Amino acid sequence: MSIASTSSVPQASSLPPLGAPGLAALIVLVAGTLALGAAYGPAHGALFLIGGGLGIALYHAAFGFTSAWRVFIAEGRGRGLRVQMLLLALAVLLFFPFLSSGTLFGHEVRGNISPAGLGVIAGAFMFGIGMQLGGGCASGTLFTAGGGNARMLVTLLFFIVGSLLGTIHFDWWVGLPSVPPTALWQSFGPWGGIAVSLAIFAAIAAITVVVERKRRGQLEQEPASPRHGLQRYLRGPWPLVAGALALVALNFLTLAIAGRPWGITSAFALWGAKGAQLIGIDPTQWAYWQTPANAKALSQSVFADITSIMDFGIIAGAMLAAALAGRFAPSLDIPLRSVLAAVVGGLLLGYGARIAYGCNIGAYFSGIASGSLHGYLWAIAAFAGNVIGVRLRPWFFFERSSVLKSDG
Repeated sequence: MSIASTSSVPQASSLPPLGAPGLAALIVLVAGTLALGAAYGPAHGALFLIGGGLGIALYHAAFGFTSAWRVFIAEGRGRGLRVQMLLLALAVLLFFPFLSSGTLFGHEVRGNISPAGLGVIAGAFMFGIGMQLGGGCASGTLFTAGGGNARMLVTLLFFIVGSLLGTIHFDWWVGLPSVPPTALWQSFGPWGGIAVSLAIFAAIAAITVVVERKRRGQLEQEPASPRHGLQRYLRGPWPLVAGALALVALNFLTLAIAGRPWGITSAFALWGAKGAQLIGIDPTQWAYWQTPANAKALSQSVFADITSIMDFGIIAGAMLAAALAGRFAPSLDIPLRSVLAAVVGGLLLGYGARIAYGCNIGAYFSGIASGSLHGYLWAIAAFAGNVIGVRLRPWFFFERSSVLKSDG
């Protein structure tokens, strides 16, 4: 039997039925794209669909920022971190030339460039601890929740609560000492900024190689996949590198259509504020919601908010991917200590992301892709928080090994 007949062309009978969750996710993605496009314009519909693509890529590649950092800290395995460096390298190569010119395909674009100061350090450190206790980062929370992980719904709920709490004190944190918004391409030019960035990424990758060889004896290899060809990309699991390529491409499309890179957690603060209004709390008295952009977002439907619709798309895309993989099977059997970790982790994730100008996506991925110094500062402080979080995990999860496959 030929290779093409066994791996490249999947047989219809070998594909799992979508079931109600998968069919619902597919309908939501198609109908949502059309409805949002009709109500708010084609760009809005396209961004919702891009969110769906991000959810599929995150789920099928199991592209976890949290787990990659944890296995390096606890076990010295650095394959996930090296792929993250590849992700960032490809992103700066794509982003810097257009951000420096200010236009992409004739449209104005701007990067995620924020002040780098004490608020970023404190917030990213909190976020790092929250990553390990909550069981995921911002993108990880969305795609694992969409994929049927019931525990991550708890993390997501308290992520939203923490984000809202962060808006209460946001002006105080902003007032702490900081360096004004600065990007590498502003200081060194686009190609100089790319060269500096690539040198940093190469150095980090080299450190992971040295550490892994010292602690493990050899470098970890990509595990063999039970599926091949088109079937592998339809049902998963994807190679990590394929996931990185998809995330970079979809983030670049987000930049082209939205005029700024991919972000996640500002929507959580908005959802929290909308929920607060429903129970009689007025968030407009807080300085965060008095800025023109945030006041406008709060006064409109969440479906008018670009970040929100992309987050909704991620959840729907991950649900569809889980159904295609035959792995959508939610369970409410969650140990009490695990629930407690999700609550504490979610609060730290939400509060930390808000005061640090973003999460692992908005500050780390898109921030560094934008050349922002705050993105690098965020990464250092968040990694330190992860070290603490890894040490706290055994009390909550009773684990000897520090790897949980469900983490994002």
